[in-house]
Amino acid sequence: MMRASDIFDIYNQLTHLDIEIWLDGGWAVDALLGEETRQHEDVDIVIEQSHVPKLRTLLETKGYRDVPRDDTSPWNFVLGDDAGHLVDVHAVVLDDKGNGQYGPLKNGIMYPVASLTGSGVIAGHPVKCISAEYLVKFHSGYELDDTDRQDIFALCKKFGIDNPFALV
Repeated sequence: MMRASDIFDIYNQLTHLDIEIWLDGGWAVDALLGEETRQHEDVDIVIEQSHVPKLRTLLETKGYRDVPRDDTSPWNFVLGDDAGHLVDVHAVVLDDKGNGQYGPLKNGIMYPVASLTGSGVIAGHPVKCISAEYLVKFHSGYELDDTDRQDIFALCKKFGIDNPFALV
């Protein structure tokens, strides 16, 4: 499990290396809500592709290594340590407008610049994260589980976003 202190430790060390990251997924939800709402098996981060070597070096010194998965790619991979901490890396290439191209251009997957404007709190410290509106939008195109529904409900309630998944 990834605890808030684990997340902030990694976030803080990367920030000191002048590496900007944005929390994504469940920890981004909790950062925006300002509280830890559940246990997390990993932390999803968005990072510029050019910073991946520094990220790998830092995490390797902490005992992290690649965790093979069926969907591993140069732009999406997981690093883990022997204690079970997992970092799910989403590497992007920022264009001149600040949009983050995620994977090959032909795939058409993007972190729009507006999605990279979220800010929240983890372990009492400010962090950058995916914005609430985009965390809700990014939950489309796949079957939602109970945790996804709870995250979306909480974000929509706190930020006054229409819940696209609410039963009518």
